[in-house]
Parts: sequence; C-alpha cells; structure tokens
Amino acid sequence: MKFIFTIGILSQLLLAFPSMAQSPFTAPDSLLIIQEGIASYYGSRFHKRMTANGEIFDMWEFTAAHKHLPFGTLIKVTNKNNGYQAIVRINDRLPKSSRRIIDLSKGVAEHLDMVRDGIVPVSLELLSHHAIDWVRKQYREVPRDIRLRSYFQGVAYRKRPEIVKKPLR
Repeated sequence: MKFIFTIGILSQLLLAFPSMAQSPFTAPDSLLIIQEGIASYYGSRFHKRMTANGEIFDMWEFTAAHKHLPFGTLIKVTNKNNGYQAIVRINDRLPKSSRRIIDLSKGVAEHLDMVRDGIVPVSLELLSHHAIDWVRKQYREVPRDIRLRSYFQGVAYRKRPEIVKKPLR
C-alpha cells in the first residue's frame, strides 16, 4: 500500500513540475542567430519606389534591406534595447560599404519602438534550421559577417578492428 501511495505522489510531483529541457525537435535560439549589429530604418523618402528585387517599396510592410541575404528570406529581428521582435522579409539591398547590418521599413521600426532612436543594436535570427540550410545553399562561399551554423551535424564512425569483444565464460 505504501508503495502505491509513493508512486502516486511521485507521479503528481512530476506532472506539477514540467521538464525545462529543450525539445530535441527544436534548436536553442542562440543557434539560429546569424548576425548582430546596428539597424536603422527608412521610410517616406523611398516609399513607392522600386526595391532591388523589383517590387515597389511600401514603408508600412514588414520588409528590410540586407547586404547579401537572399531575397525572400524571412528573419526575426530583435531590438536588444527592449527585447521587441518582428519577422521581416528581405526585399532590398544595403550598400556593401554600409556599417549597419540591416535597414528596416518604418512599419517595422515603429513595431520595434526604434523610430525615436533611429538606430539600435539588433540580432538577426533565421526561423529554423531548414532555413539555415536553404540560405547556406544560396552561396558559393558564405559571407564572413554572417553565421550559418547547423544544429544537426552529420556523424561518421567506423568500427575499430583492434577492439574485439571477448565472450563471457
């Protein structure tokens, strides 16, 4: 009887305190961060003009300009000053000489509460490991200023011939 009671108490405790472990099907967020630096925004001066990918820029859409991420890439931008986040689509190019890592549309800037500051420190994350693999395949050589780390590395092993199991006697 005590055994059943103990099992019941332990099972209730385990249900009350869910596991804080990372799911094996998702990666730690830090592995998805591809770049950190300074962001700025652009708005009315470029509103209704053509972007580098050929579409018309709308300053209220959640879009951005980056030096070399492929057009159409979705990234999560995090304002490091306040923790606000937005998911944006790359549709324009920054000049190669720019010291900023990304230019955001005014709609995104308002969402991230950075309009008053103008420039803020940000981190850029891809949304999944499949996105990291897809972006990596778009380059012949990955640019040095972005990190495209793969969470699931291939593992190769081979049997060492000098290790032989001896039968038990």
